[in-house]
Amino acid sequence: MLDVQRVREDFPILKRQVNGKPLVYLDNAATSQKPRAVIDALVSYYENTNANIHRGIHTLAEEATREYEEARAKVARFIGARSARSIVFVRNTTEAINIVAWTWGRTSLKPGDEIVVTEAEHHSNLVPWHLITEQTGAAIRAIPITDEGTLDLDAARRIIGPQTKLVAVAHMSNVLGTIHPVAELGRLAHAQGAKLLVDGAQSVPHLSTDVNDLDCDFLAFSGHKMLGPTGVGVLYAKTELLESLDPLFGGGGMIREVYLDHSTWADVPERFEAGTPNIGDVIALGTAVDYLSTVGMDNVRAHELAITTYALEKLHEQREVRLFGPSDPGLRGGVVSFYYADVHPHDVSTIVDQEGVAIRAGHHCCQPLMKRLGVPATVRASFYLYNTDEEVDVFTRSLNLVRGIFSGAGVR
Repeated sequence: MLDVQRVREDFPILKRQVNGKPLVYLDNAATSQKPRAVIDALVSYYENTNANIHRGIHTLAEEATREYEEARAKVARFIGARSARSIVFVRNTTEAINIVAWTWGRTSLKPGDEIVVTEAEHHSNLVPWHLITEQTGAAIRAIPITDEGTLDLDAARRIIGPQTKLVAVAHMSNVLGTIHPVAELGRLAHAQGAKLLVDGAQSVPHLSTDVNDLDCDFLAFSGHKMLGPTGVGVLYAKTELLESLDPLFGGGGMIREVYLDHSTWADVPERFEAGTPNIGDVIALGTAVDYLSTVGMDNVRAHELAITTYALEKLHEQREVRLFGPSDPGLRGGVVSFYYADVHPHDVSTIVDQEGVAIRAGHHCCQPLMKRLGVPATVRASFYLYNTDEEVDVFTRSLNLVRGIFSGAGVR
């Protein structure tokens, strides 16, 4: 059982006010807040251990290297990876997917091949494949979503076929909150000899994740959405698959030997971490993993399921709200998106900000999905382990201000 009030004490920013009101932070799908332990870990690195890693033989370099590699091991355990060698540190989910596209995709795809995505994908899991299909002649096919906001699995079974070489899908939609059946999609992909890439940007911070259960070939996620710093993310790949790939970036740290006319590559994962990495933020990500592991991901999920259920109930009471995504909270994560009457989501966000409520408004880097939903954008509230039912109340009450301001425009 999660003691939310105790958890909130660990997050300094939750004590601040915005526009004279207590901050209600409901933009966790964009980025999460950071506990004091993560902030302290970052400060401690720069105050006590700051040095470059892997090649130095002095004390600070050895300490920094040890902490950096300990963070890699923590991340591997957190997602159930069999080896820390399968963990590559990158800047974010976007970079991780691009690395897969430009290493595996560029060399494995050819005309006639197909990459299968979904209608609900974030641009970060679409645009890299647009670039690669231009290079390789492969094609993109999309699994449609139902009106309920779930994947059409019958369509998926028809679409994933002999021409499929990769199924690339978000585990959890950043708009609909839908938790997609990625393990089932992986079985369909592997039956055709294709690979499975999981965009875990929204799922890894909120759901217990085991790459063996998912049987994914690639998994990408970002540190800043799971209590860690910005500027650090993770690419997981099955070790033997990672070893088969050439690096994308060249330079220091990723080589074995360099000659004037050619080079040979270091072992994985160093092969994919050219130059000086984001050492301090990686170490702080390790602390974020420690924090979530101590809290327990099952507890995080249970809390978010409860608060999302409550938020959906409160929003259903408002006639002006058109909700998107599964009606069953058990099929979704802590993300609630909606359209409010005929009021543009940007206006809704601006108004509720006056009550100290931070939400997201826009297309959420999902323009194809917005077209499917028939709206230009949505309002999105997204929850994490430190949010409370009382904050949901503040948020839903703040929508009354929207009604008041736009009452003359037909909002009832």
